[in-house]
Amino acid sequence: MSNPETKTEPEKTVIALSGMTCTACSQRVEKALQKTEGVLSAQVNFPMEKAYVEFDSALIDESTLLDVVKKSGYEGKLTGSELKTITFTVSGMTCSSCAQRIEKSLNSKPGVAEATVNFASEKVTVKYNPSETSQVKLKKTIRDSGYEVIESSDVDSKGKEIQDHEMAKMAHAARRMWFAISFAAPIMILMMVHMFLVEIPYYLPIIFVLAFPVIFFAGWETHVGSFKSVKALSPNMDTLVSMGSLLPYLLNLAVIWFPITSFIEMAASIMTLHLVGRFLEAKAKGKASQAIKKLLEMEAKKARVIIDGEEVEVPIEELEVGQVMIVRPGEKVPTDGVVVEGRSSIDESMATGESLPVERSSGDEVIGSTINKQGMLQVKATKIGKDTFLSRVIKMVEESQGSKVPIQEFADKVTGFFVPAVILVAVLAFVLWTLFPGFFIPIVEFFNFPWSNVDLPQFSLALLATIAVLVISCPCALGLATPTAIMVGGGLGAENGILIRKGEAIQTIKNVKIIAFDKTGTITKGKPEVTDISAVNGYTGSDLLFYGGSLEAASEHPLGAAIVEKAKAEGLTLQKVADFTSVTGKGVEGAVNDKQVLIGSRKLMEAKGIVYQQYVNEMEKLEDEAKTAMLIAIGGEMAGIVAVADTLKEDSEQAIAELEKMGFRTAMITGDNSRTASAIARKVGMSRVLAEVLPDGKVDEIKKLQEEYGTVAMVGDGINDAPALKQANVGIAIGTGTDIAIEAADITLVRGELSAVIAAIKLSNATFGKIKQNYFWAWFYNGLAIPAAFFGLLHPMIGAAAMATSSISVVLNSTLLKKVRIKPDYLDRRHQAPETENQIPAQTGNNL
Repeated sequence: MSNPETKTEPEKTVIALSGMTCTACSQRVEKALQKTEGVLSAQVNFPMEKAYVEFDSALIDESTLLDVVKKSGYEGKLTGSELKTITFTVSGMTCSSCAQRIEKSLNSKPGVAEATVNFASEKVTVKYNPSETSQVKLKKTIRDSGYEVIESSDVDSKGKEIQDHEMAKMAHAARRMWFAISFAAPIMILMMVHMFLVEIPYYLPIIFVLAFPVIFFAGWETHVGSFKSVKALSPNMDTLVSMGSLLPYLLNLAVIWFPITSFIEMAASIMTLHLVGRFLEAKAKGKASQAIKKLLEMEAKKARVIIDGEEVEVPIEELEVGQVMIVRPGEKVPTDGVVVEGRSSIDESMATGESLPVERSSGDEVIGSTINKQGMLQVKATKIGKDTFLSRVIKMVEESQGSKVPIQEFADKVTGFFVPAVILVAVLAFVLWTLFPGFFIPIVEFFNFPWSNVDLPQFSLALLATIAVLVISCPCALGLATPTAIMVGGGLGAENGILIRKGEAIQTIKNVKIIAFDKTGTITKGKPEVTDISAVNGYTGSDLLFYGGSLEAASEHPLGAAIVEKAKAEGLTLQKVADFTSVTGKGVEGAVNDKQVLIGSRKLMEAKGIVYQQYVNEMEKLEDEAKTAMLIAIGGEMAGIVAVADTLKEDSEQAIAELEKMGFRTAMITGDNSRTASAIARKVGMSRVLAEVLPDGKVDEIKKLQEEYGTVAMVGDGINDAPALKQANVGIAIGTGTDIAIEAADITLVRGELSAVIAAIKLSNATFGKIKQNYFWAWFYNGLAIPAAFFGLLHPMIGAAAMATSSISVVLNSTLLKKVRIKPDYLDRRHQAPETENQIPAQTGNNL
């Protein structure tokens, strides 16, 4: 059998471009790069004059990429191929306009490839070239934009840091709120007494003094934020609230020459309601961001290790790779490792979402922070600190929360113009109400709301409409629509073993028409076994196993491993191989005990002049039974046939049937010949088969599917299938254990079952649906509220309350995602079929 070709990890590079004059230029360069063989992805940012290219270094190098750019008519130079990613926690953002200001500042700096800001989680994720900039410079850029960077420690202590930051933030919001209420409440009580019971002497001076702490002490941070945003020519939510509270408060200094209106009460109420909304929003966002906190809380704090033959308890920070840990029933496995002694069942639900414990014994991998349910285990630590599975998941969830969905790009553009547009509308409202009150008053009288009062002076009516427009507008709701949904969806996914690495996949997956599956390790368990041995020309089954096992021991191929395992089980002592050669796509050959041995496909036998035609019928019979038949030749003549079969995963048939029922076409990509592949497809219910695909041909097959169907998803093991996963519109890596290649795909499934694919699709659809709901209500609210305020139908105090409610409702709507059921219904009633009924061949490019 042939050894699978070694897969090279994709490399990334950034090319600085010059000579581009418009977006058409950038598109020309982008298309030229994308069409180049070996380029996995290419994106050109015209404003930044940079091309971000991901490529297969085995097929193309950076100098060739520069040549492609030059042939397109432009100049390019490398800025460094190693991009680093850093995530900062930032305080001081009050709305999505703040987030955009930070993004623009960072993206304009040399060395920054991409900067994204998640307003809801207060996270700034930056991809940068360390040869051009540094973390210190990035932090300075954020601080120069008017915001603070909260210094975070490493993953081991990040739990406390996150909790302390959120608690401090909530406590601060609560102090501001209660301080404002303590003055605003007496103002409202005095107002009611003054209006309905008895006239209070010196009423105006009293409430003017009481409102001062509300406007200028409790609201000080709001005014500072407003000043900074205006100074940066990027007005935000703070600007609207400042104008809506300062304007009526300061105008009351001029009450000497126009009739008294409740502007002071209104100013205090607006600021107080704004602060109440900020506090409730902080609490709601805290609920939405519980995913990382829950993961951090799962980490073990101590470990018992064997040192000099004695059991010693050490803090988890002092644990070292290679130390043997003692894990008793009911305890957490301190860190990732391998069982060296003992047998037990492990609750891995924190990592996989699967409630049923799994059996683990000597030689098996275990995940840190999972719970030992029964027997005592001795586990050798293999990964610690930032390298553990849990730490990698936490980092991935954070990065996911920093990613953006395409639908968000349009909303961000609109939000950037939202506040200036609202200010213009407010000014227009004042002007029109002042000039044409006769047009507006009949409209107000028609609706005749309880708070409407058209008997007020003309100036007062104009001012009320202006302030109402300012305070009722809510860019925060637009800014929170996507981030909060991704936060909750990503958290729900992490709890169920679904790691969404790129937010873009959440939107793209709804357009997928066909899902392509790798076979071995994806549809099957990836553990093939020898099922049939047919010896000819005087050879015995033991001969085939001896010569075949000795040769395949040098190949490390899954099918070869099955023959080796069978030979050892029969008690055979295998010999060393001389002149071992792997013939790609055909098989392997070498000398065992001075005899030339061949194992592989028809093509290998034909190439070596071995006569095998009389055994074709027997081979086809085995292939019709969904087995992989391999020819073995010894000393220049046929010696027999060995058939190998893998086992379907328990849920493969049900999962494929469910996906077809959901409207997806399914395809299997395999190196098996057409006869064997078709037998497998019939067994699992696949609608399409792509057979005899060599390892390096998967990318081409995905491209063909994209030409035919448009949007394609690919499900593979995440390591050997990395290029194909990258080529697919949505790459889904599926695997088990601690070594899943999280970086390989858009979505990574910790559980090895295909049911997780269905859960991932349901989660993505539910999350995107929630994003659309949030945007609908945010646009609906602003689209209805701003005109209503413009026409004088809403009082500013009602507007302030509505503004706060709008933001909170978006966050709370996102938290409803937690109640969505994403697991397939059949899992509840699943019964496992006998394993012998599910045997199918393992994937290889060497099948007959």
